[in-house]
Amino acid sequence: MKITQLRNATAIIDIAGMRILVDPMLAPKDALPPLRLLGERARNPLVELPPVAEAALETVTHCLITHCQKGHFDHLDRAAKRWLREKQIPVICTPHDAEYLRKRGLNVQPLAENHAEPQPFFGGSIRTVPCVHGRGMVGLMMEHGVGYFIEMPGEPSLYLSGDTILTATVRAFIGQHQPQVALVPAGGARFDFGHEIIMDSAEAVKFCRGFDGIVVANHLEALSHCPVTRAALLQAGREAGLGKRLLVPADGETLEFDGASRRAAA
Repeated sequence: MKITQLRNATAIIDIAGMRILVDPMLAPKDALPPLRLLGERARNPLVELPPVAEAALETVTHCLITHCQKGHFDHLDRAAKRWLREKQIPVICTPHDAEYLRKRGLNVQPLAENHAEPQPFFGGSIRTVPCVHGRGMVGLMMEHGVGYFIEMPGEPSLYLSGDTILTATVRAFIGQHQPQVALVPAGGARFDFGHEIIMDSAEAVKFCRGFDGIVVANHLEALSHCPVTRAALLQAGREAGLGKRLLVPADGETLEFDGASRRAAA
């Protein structure tokens, strides 16, 4: 299995012969509105897609969406909708998002209604895990979405957490299922008021301690409301003694996994 980090939550998962694009935000730098209104109102994304993105996107076979409604452009923006529509890439999603995506002309392949239970997925299985995309009042306004747990013969088990804080449900799931690889957001995103809406460095470290697998962190240094830097997250991991269990890829970097081992792809 390979994971290519493109930008923010957008990544390509190479698994079991498929190339799955996760939560695409494909707009150029500064094309999207600010996510904070106080202080410096930087437009988003803060950075361009990496040089490898164009060629990597041409290899995509499927797309997987964790959430996309209520203005969550950082997981599916207009540029991504247009690209998916033109390419007619099969878009895998929950039944909750299916009609929303169909109305935008996408080639939707929703999971079954009982998507919280394992169901067939290209020779393996997939199930969803609920997300909580923020606490308190701000959490009431958010689209919470899901994470995905994918198991394939001959591949490491993979947990894509989606946009979530560290909840009792997430802790219980990773403790029970012990994914070999987990891809999680760790940017500490927050608006002008309220609490973080995804994990920050402290919660990412706690997440790592909840199971024995490798954690790949993203949702970093691409959006104006995500203050956690890669350097700060890596430092927190070192101080916690996580060693190589916490990986923080650069945009455009590919990580390769074989069982529970990891090496950077050439």
